[in-house]
Amino acid sequence: MKKLFKGFAVAAVLSVSAGTALNAHANTDALDKILEQVKQERISEGKINKQREQEFLSDRADKQALLNKAKSQLAAEKARGDRLSKEYAQNENTLAEKEQALQNAQGTLGEMFGVVRRAAADAIGSIEASLVSAEKPGRAEVLRSLAAAKELPTVRELEELWISLQTEMTESAKVSTFETEVAGLDGNPSMKKVTRIGNFNLVTDDGYLIYSPETKSIQPLGKQPDSYILKGIFDLEGTSADNYAGVYVDPTRGAILRINTQKKSLMEYYEQGAEVGYIITVLLAVGLLIFLVRFVDLALTTSKIKAQLKNLSTPNTNNPLGRILKVYSDNKNQDVENLELKLDEAILRETPRIEAGINIIKILAAIAPLLGLLGTVIGMILTFQTITLFGTGDPKIMAGNISLALVTTALGLIAALPLILLHSIVAGRSKSVLHILDEQSAGIIATHAEKEKA
Repeated sequence: MKKLFKGFAVAAVLSVSAGTALNAHANTDALDKILEQVKQERISEGKINKQREQEFLSDRADKQALLNKAKSQLAAEKARGDRLSKEYAQNENTLAEKEQALQNAQGTLGEMFGVVRRAAADAIGSIEASLVSAEKPGRAEVLRSLAAAKELPTVRELEELWISLQTEMTESAKVSTFETEVAGLDGNPSMKKVTRIGNFNLVTDDGYLIYSPETKSIQPLGKQPDSYILKGIFDLEGTSADNYAGVYVDPTRGAILRINTQKKSLMEYYEQGAEVGYIITVLLAVGLLIFLVRFVDLALTTSKIKAQLKNLSTPNTNNPLGRILKVYSDNKNQDVENLELKLDEAILRETPRIEAGINIIKILAAIAPLLGLLGTVIGMILTFQTITLFGTGDPKIMAGNISLALVTTALGLIAALPLILLHSIVAGRSKSVLHILDEQSAGIIATHAEKEKA
């Protein structure tokens, strides 16, 4: 059994040894392959590293070359900078020497140069704004070049300055007429004959014109002055070279005319009276209408009474005196007292007809200034309301309400004054008629009394 076991043991060992040997042989082949692969990869990696090292060395050489080139350029620029600094310093010294030499060479001409530049600069504004430039444009260009010049002016330029100043003085004393383009108020330009009165005003047949230096255009005033001022322009247009005409001129070259365009007309002042002003106007119109009716009626009545006075024996009932005479003729047989009462009654019947409407004119004359005072109070109330809302910073805000207050007062007085005068006229006429009636009535009674005594 022991031998058998040994045999089995030996067999097992041999089998294991044989398997191990086979496995070892197989593993050896795999390891050899791995080793060979590692060697090949090391060789390949070594080549790659060597190639990368060569590339790095090559890049390093390039960078070093660029660095060396930059250093050389820096050194060259520093040297150039030093050279330019020296040249700049030398040029500064040379420029200073040249400027000193120029000043020495100029002498008194330098003062003249300053005077010319200052004179040209001062003349530019006045010449551009001058009305002479409306007729002779482009005169300021030479002066502008002289004012901006940095070198001595030439004789030609000095002559141009002289001519420009002399032209301005000469033309300022002339009245000249020329054709030019005038912008209309609607924006459409048209060619017109323009008369220049010295350096004061431009006028045409339509009125005064304004010259704008900024746009170099001529345009009419938005609102012309009063007719008595424009009359001088029309007289000027009709004169010849040997005649004279009086014309209003604006010494401010249009500033006063521009202010005049803001001046309100009578109608604009009237419209500021608003509703109160309209009521006062209605009262004045009613008063005038009553006056006209009563004046015409009293005039006709007076003429009829005068005709009746020429024929007292034949009463005519178309007039108050004739109707009174008719009462006398109907009551001749009455005694003096009864006749006097009859005539007084007749006069009392005629009085309302003669005085009709006269007191209304008087009442309207009293109401008109009271309405004006009412408008004044309303205007002041509105003024204080405006002050409460907006303060007193801008007087123009309050101007409208103050105008209402003043205009209504003026309208009330304007309406009252003629109404009082008209009332006195018709009242005098009516009293004259009543006086004739009273006089004739007294005469009739006196005559009747004498007849009774006789």
